Amino acid sequence: MSETNGTSAPKHFASPRTRVPTPGKATVLAMGKAFPRQLVPQDCLVEGFIRDTKCEDLAIKEKLERLCKTTTVKTRYTVMSREILDKYPELATEGSPTIKQRLEIANPAVLEMAEAASRAAIAEWRRPPSDITHLVYVSSSELRLPGGDLHLAGALGLRPDVGRVMLYFLGCYGGVTALRVAKDIAENNPGSRVLVTTSETTIIGFRPPSAARPYDLVGAALFGDGAAAAVVGADPVEGVESPFMELSFAMQMFLPGTHDVIDGRISEEGINFRLGRDLPQRIEDNIQGFCQSLMDKAKVSGFNEMFWAVHPGGPAILNRLEGTLRLATGKLDCSRRALMDFGNVSSNTIFYVLEYMREELRREGGEEWGLALAFGPGITFEGILLRSLQNI
Repeated sequence: MSETNGTSAPKHFASPRTRVPTPGKATVLAMGKAFPRQLVPQDCLVEGFIRDTKCEDLAIKEKLERLCKTTTVKTRYTVMSREILDKYPELATEGSPTIKQRLEIANPAVLEMAEAASRAAIAEWRRPPSDITHLVYVSSSELRLPGGDLHLAGALGLRPDVGRVMLYFLGCYGGVTALRVAKDIAENNPGSRVLVTTSETTIIGFRPPSAARPYDLVGAALFGDGAAAAVVGADPVEGVESPFMELSFAMQMFLPGTHDVIDGRISEEGINFRLGRDLPQRIEDNIQGFCQSLMDKAKVSGFNEMFWAVHPGGPAILNRLEGTLRLATGKLDCSRRALMDFGNVSSNTIFYVLEYMREELRREGGEEWGLALAFGPGITFEGILLRSLQNI
């Protein structure tokens, strides 16, 4: 397990020039992330994937090579390894009933990454795990009863009366949903501290390529594995906690009649996803009104007056959003950087974007208001109006 939260020691952002948190409003107090040990450079992916799946179709290989270039991804982490395929060769065999084997791999891998990311966030927070009052756990990569929330609470030594919420199979918008739920908990339970943890692996959907399923190649070229965590709470303890972002207002919306644009189904072969080609256009057609509804809460009128933390579902979505909202060059740099460094890691990715954004906002004169956005099955839009508490 590769555990990362920026440095080997916890980082603290207290400054005499930080903004004052709004009393009663939820804030992000700490973050952490973790990854499996295997790092895959994008320029090495095609040869390895084609070899491991014993694919002899040259057209598939050429298409995957093109997709790997257009995704803009440079590196990704993955649980899948040569050792796993040696032990479970049926995972690379078309039509094999392998859901049992996939869960044997995914369930412990997801928990291991979730625990490492959570411990990184708690270390940065500088308070003991016993002070966590609630846990919001997110994954679209495991399936068991009891769920990963209970396993994680036990692994971390959280107190038995910790309030647990488990969010399964939300896909890419799950991280922002978790922040919204954590915000509601923190603001309605004075003194509470909420641990948000997301953990994902592509093991559950790994499949050999097929000319009958060209959309599978998009996943092979784009998605990665990892975990993320954050501690959320209102009314931070001065001198102990270091809030850096306020969760001002949250909103969710689904687009009627679009439930089949992102289609995921569990079968004996694992989970299979189909992404409609009209997904970027659907987002483009509805994003401006959604963002404006959030911005009105802060009486901000200009899109370029804000910072943007957007889940990088893929470069096409980022490009469409940038063009539709006429964002200045660089406004989506943190999203593009997260996509380049980690790929699309489903619900985790928004936290990687926020961590890069935290670095950006530390500079003097950074924007006060911003938006965190993610999109997923439904089609569902999830957004939070953010207020930076960094340097002014």
